[in-house]
Amino acid sequence: MRRSEVCRTTRETDIRLSLDLDGTGAGTIDTGIPFFDHMLTSFARHGRMDLTVRAAGDIAVDAHHTIEDIGIVLGTALAEAVGDGRGITRFADAAVPMDEALARVALDVGGRGYLVFEGGFSPTGPGGIPGDLIEHFFYSLCNHAGITAHIAVAGRNDHHICEAAFKAFARALRAAVAIDPAAGGDVPSTKGTL
Repeated sequence: MRRSEVCRTTRETDIRLSLDLDGTGAGTIDTGIPFFDHMLTSFARHGRMDLTVRAAGDIAVDAHHTIEDIGIVLGTALAEAVGDGRGITRFADAAVPMDEALARVALDVGGRGYLVFEGGFSPTGPGGIPGDLIEHFFYSLCNHAGITAHIAVAGRNDHHICEAAFKAFARALRAAVAIDPAAGGDVPSTKGTL
């Protein structure tokens, strides 16, 4: 299966998202936040997953609810697409440089949502998005996907730092959810379940 479609409608946002873990990297993204569209398009491309996101939110207030809820919906879709985790690699890491910036991401797609985020952004943040909201997006995604993630970023340019983080997360995720032929379809856990 490894596909999912999730919709979430609240008084603040209306989000429609589809995900195919075994896609080609096609991204059709419209969140109303151009820089975030760019990040999610990059996420799809480097994760080699097909991702469609249509979001309408109260961005006249600010971007918080829209970005947070996209993290929730994407995390939920990832959890559904991974299912019981049978045959996945489970653990993976990636490092991505972008000019002066470097992002390192290590993931465990093991059913427990947790985020450690080291580094940060300038007070204005990338693309007009407050830097703490980028961390909050990954928190929401990990919490709802059941992914433990350690993300470490460094650099001087907010755009480069953020884009490196999205690319590194996507590359690590692609490797972690890949089917491991040596696993023989087993769940990658001594417990027998994730």
